[in-house]
Amino acid sequence: MRLSDDLGQLTYCTNIHKGESWAQTLAALRENVPAIRRDVAGDAPFGIGLRLSAQAAHDLADPVSLNELKAFLAEHNAYVFTINGFPYGDFHGVRVKENVYSPDWADPARLDYTNQLADLLADLLPEGMTGSISTVPGTFAPWAEGGRDEIAANLVRNAAHLIELRQRTGKHITLALEPEPCCMLETIAEAIAFFTGDLYADAAVGQLADLTGLSRDDASAALRAHLGLCYDVCHAAIEFEDPRGSIADLRAAGIPIFKLQLSSALRFASVDENTAALLAPFAEPTYLHQVVGKKGENFDKWLDLGPALADIESAMGSEWRVHFHVPVFLEDMGAFGTTQAFLRDILALHKEAPISEHLEVETYTWDVLPDQYRGQSMSTAIARELNWVRQELQS
Repeated sequence: MRLSDDLGQLTYCTNIHKGESWAQTLAALRENVPAIRRDVAGDAPFGIGLRLSAQAAHDLADPVSLNELKAFLAEHNAYVFTINGFPYGDFHGVRVKENVYSPDWADPARLDYTNQLADLLADLLPEGMTGSISTVPGTFAPWAEGGRDEIAANLVRNAAHLIELRQRTGKHITLALEPEPCCMLETIAEAIAFFTGDLYADAAVGQLADLTGLSRDDASAALRAHLGLCYDVCHAAIEFEDPRGSIADLRAAGIPIFKLQLSSALRFASVDENTAALLAPFAEPTYLHQVVGKKGENFDKWLDLGPALADIESAMGSEWRVHFHVPVFLEDMGAFGTTQAFLRDILALHKEAPISEHLEVETYTWDVLPDQYRGQSMSTAIARELNWVRQELQS
């Protein structure tokens, strides 16, 4: 839905719902969207942040399936303006962990999938609106060696596809790389270095000019118009980024934030003898739950919560932030906290000067959240999150 005061579009990401095929995805939309729309938007148009697996995207190549989606949107006065193109394959009910980054941007399959998502979004996007697709931040860090050049080249190839799509349809689609702990692009500083040193560099400009026939000046401008960042607030908080400073650094580098994902993580102000027992219910087998610890000026990082808990004796007294998306309206979770304060800071900055046109709440871990934090239905919790964000932006 469109927010007042030029604060952009607000939605939630449907990756919270189970569904890999198009039939499963549509069933989840039918089950959840009507109630969320009623509780958040009333009779106003309601934007959806659509997650499509590679299988669902393939299914939607069938005009019958695509028309099903369009009919659903029309029936519920809804529209799609952003797609989550990060998880390619199964995302619920199986071990996801590092598989969420595969195929990465060194693999042509990632390029083909993302181009297909762009084609679908161009067909669905309302006139006069910009669309965005969020994606893997290059690759998983352990896979990154030797692949950086091919990753950059494939991202430029995607930009060429987006340019051709705009020329053909008039729809402006952007690609937003999402930095995440333990990935090739983990911090805002690493993202800035990659964009300025690779994606916007002379070699990338020349590649795009060759692919599209644009002049070098136009190719340079087109790269910045189509390749940018997805700023996931949970991820930035886990990395102990400075809210104001990180946004200022991206602006100074001329890197657009095409999507602002509104999310919150677990926070332990000081690890003590009770921390392991409190965190044990969150050490589940589906997703990676990276941990970043800070003691003084020193940082420690663990790929997942299990290894962090096994090493907890060495972390006593550290502040821990854990990559486990929790409902954004929770300031604390009883005996420990969340990074909601970081999210509040980002929303306050957005009120000062809009950070992005696209705001998306993303709490995909609902199904693995311990039972005591799920005392309401999923659709009720999603509506509560969206209304909490609106209240923060209006206060």
